[in-house]
Amino acid sequence: MPTSAPTLTALENASEFHARHIGIDAADEALMLKAIGETSRRTLIDSIVPRSIARSSKMDIPAAITEAAALAEIKVLAGKNKVLKSFIGQGYYGTHTPGVILRNILENPAWYTAYTPYQAEISQGRMEALVNFQTMVCDLTGMPMANASMLDEATAAAEAMTLAKRSVKSKSNVFVVAGDCHPQTIEVIQTRAAPLGITVLLANSAPEWEAALAGDYFAVLAQYPATSGRIDDLRADVALVHGKQAAFIVAADLLALTLLTPPGEFDADIVVGTTQRFGMPLCNGGPHAAYMACRDEYKRSMPGRIVGVSIDTHGNPAYRLALQTREQHIRREKATSNICTAQVLPAVIASMYAVYHGPEGLTRIAQRVAKFTAILAKGLEQLGVPVRAQATFDTVTLKTDGATNSIAASAVSAGANLRIYFKDYLCISLDETTTRDDLALVWSLFAKPGQALPSVDALEATAESLIPAALRRTSKFLTHPVFNTHHSETGMLRYIRMLSDKDLALDRSMIPLGSCTMKLNATSEMIPITWPEFANIHPFAPADQRQGYTELDAQLRAWLCAATGYAGISLQPNAGSQGEYAGLLVIQAYHASKGQAHRNICLIPSSAHGTNPASAQMVGMQVVVTKCDDNGNVDMADLQAKCEQHSANLAAVMITYPSTHGVFETSVKELCALVHQHGGRVYVDGANMNALVGTAAPGEFGGDVSHLNLHKTFCIPHGGGGPGVGPVCVVADLVPFLPGHATGGVPGTGAVSAAPLGNAAVLPISWMYCRMMGADGLQHATEAAILAANYISSRLADHYPTLYASANGHVAHECILDLRGFKDTCGVMAEDVAKRLMDYGFHAPTLSFPVPNTLMVEPTESETLAELDRFINAMIAIRGEITRVEKGEWPQDNNPLKHAPHTAASLLGAEWDRPYSRETGAFPVASLKAVKYWPSVGRVDNVYGDRNLFCSCVPLNEYA
Repeated sequence: MPTSAPTLTALENASEFHARHIGIDAADEALMLKAIGETSRRTLIDSIVPRSIARSSKMDIPAAITEAAALAEIKVLAGKNKVLKSFIGQGYYGTHTPGVILRNILENPAWYTAYTPYQAEISQGRMEALVNFQTMVCDLTGMPMANASMLDEATAAAEAMTLAKRSVKSKSNVFVVAGDCHPQTIEVIQTRAAPLGITVLLANSAPEWEAALAGDYFAVLAQYPATSGRIDDLRADVALVHGKQAAFIVAADLLALTLLTPPGEFDADIVVGTTQRFGMPLCNGGPHAAYMACRDEYKRSMPGRIVGVSIDTHGNPAYRLALQTREQHIRREKATSNICTAQVLPAVIASMYAVYHGPEGLTRIAQRVAKFTAILAKGLEQLGVPVRAQATFDTVTLKTDGATNSIAASAVSAGANLRIYFKDYLCISLDETTTRDDLALVWSLFAKPGQALPSVDALEATAESLIPAALRRTSKFLTHPVFNTHHSETGMLRYIRMLSDKDLALDRSMIPLGSCTMKLNATSEMIPITWPEFANIHPFAPADQRQGYTELDAQLRAWLCAATGYAGISLQPNAGSQGEYAGLLVIQAYHASKGQAHRNICLIPSSAHGTNPASAQMVGMQVVVTKCDDNGNVDMADLQAKCEQHSANLAAVMITYPSTHGVFETSVKELCALVHQHGGRVYVDGANMNALVGTAAPGEFGGDVSHLNLHKTFCIPHGGGGPGVGPVCVVADLVPFLPGHATGGVPGTGAVSAAPLGNAAVLPISWMYCRMMGADGLQHATEAAILAANYISSRLADHYPTLYASANGHVAHECILDLRGFKDTCGVMAEDVAKRLMDYGFHAPTLSFPVPNTLMVEPTESETLAELDRFINAMIAIRGEITRVEKGEWPQDNNPLKHAPHTAASLLGAEWDRPYSRETGAFPVASLKAVKYWPSVGRVDNVYGDRNLFCSCVPLNEYA
């Protein structure tokens, strides 16, 4: 009999994206279930997710639509944003992203799908780009040390505040902030200072500044140039502050520093700022890479990451994350910061912008901005406008009194945004994109009827520089060849390609990192982020110009609420660590509102992510560690004892669910009820949300607060370590305490990042993911991820036992492979297996976390069965190599695992004194002969790198 023709609905295939995102089809699923010993995906999930917390209703998220339909729908949203010419400034400026950088880095999965460079040997390309970034920052600021980026200028300034507090001799708790710093920076500093008992003394006038500097304080912050554009000579102030044994912090504009005396030359202690105007669009506030530079003696207390130079096993120079033992997740409650996320992708773009333009190009761009500013001011004076006399680089300030609002409104009507400053002033900031027509537009706003507009050509000869001679830069910068070589498109293109070829990103192979979900970042999700309607919006433009973002924000928050079971969400935190911090601030503010500000005890299981105790410390809570049992679960008896002991002061418990050990703990509802009984709130770390979407909701089973990692579960790319988004989600009675900017209404806990929507420009990625997957697709993704993890655990059970599992032997979405026994049988460590996997073309799983000498594997739902099997076969083959060492066929110190990874150069050398063949080193499985990734360096010497710290570009022969 003939089969019936498919219906039109079936042919329209609204859920087409499910099969694009989920790598496992029905036939693959059947094979995998058979290997696990389950009859269906449904029975598998029911046997893993405790029935007491399983969702009883479907998520209220719209049904899936096609990729084309989703792009059309989000295009309508984007069209509701109004792209006007921005003269607002305030730390955000127009810039031209060079096309070669836009296409080959920002839009290139070789760069945006890479993971944080913890495995140095397969991260050499992006680490070279980050060393370029650090060099660029050091050169422009005149400081000896710089890190590899921070989250934004405001949070960098807050981190500088706490760095200074730890580093100076002054015992004061007062932090002096110049009132003409950017307003968003002041807000974030105030948020950060309050729970630490730091008093922020704001000096809003010259007399107040002088009085403040005459007093007692541990550090001072000044903007250079100020938010109003004014350039102050800070040299005498720095000397005065140092006389108080305090630190002087400067928030500096990097483009301005090509023309201004760098802070390091007038003895500043810490310099922070943003690199946004080095090629990253306005992006409604983010993502943009901030920077921090400091004195050499502060380097071991410096937050963030530093990329340094070491040597590999062959004696060749190699990059690595320096001072890795200072990583904050290791220091836990003794941490000085919970920053575990940088803004690597924007930092790479900024560094490449400097490479592309070089010192001469950057200077020309800055000189053009400064020249236009001088001409603009001269023309306004010619029109009779009261221009405030000030030294300035890019901003003209006008005293407009009662006409301020009407002039600003006229500007909007003409297609431009000016900045209202202290009600009676207007600020007009110029940038790289400024044209002669822009000056004419501004002049037209102030010209009286019939009054002729000034002429740029006529004014050019008489418009003198507004930068004082005494503050002009005389020192050279960016002298290293890398900044003076790749200025042609061909040269730049090949340099970018050469670096990306050294790295192993998701576009090459599976990255099976436990707890750091590396899932597909679909191309359709990425397309909208560079649309002008999203990219060219200033975060402090009038609200009616940001309606597209407002609607996208509301829709995405609603969908995330549906996925988590919470009542309210803020998307402002621009990293998971920031979301964690914000969530604890919410709990703290709630207790204070109830007259119970004394509640400051935070219970944290010993297995928790290290950022948890670090975040608790940052909000001034006291961390009390609770035990875990032999299976990795929270020890409920110990938790009850600690709750009873600290009942009067209990603020919160922080748990990760499923647990850090990759298991759904069955007593989580009882845990939540116990903590609530003693007046505490339950923080559920959302790092493992990829096991929960559609299966269980923290807001329903007892959680009060969670942060999410949109760069994990909701598909924003890791970008080599950022950008990220860490929304904070809360139950109904905590909604009033969510973070926010004063400019957007009355905030509950204050601003936690510089922009109202944080890394707003990457939110379309998660919106697209949710819209194309729908409720059914999102749940299917979760279940497929759990299936994949159990498949790997089952297939590898005879070779590497899974350390923790539920009573029926199953795991959640990740599994911990136990390699601890090999140390005694043959001297092989988990690190050796991780390095040998590189020879097989894989990024290593998470190494030695949360248990030393183990590998935590998380395959995600996006990998195909073929790729899962390729990884499994690689691990089985490596187990065979371990067996040969155990049998004595290969010496414990001379075998493929100890020498891994193998570079092409090492395999082609004239001498070969190893007991295994070159082919075994290079091609341990035959399939690699067709497609081979070659690590560019051998195993990197971590100890050498810390003892001989280089973190900026110098000739390579000086490293070794």
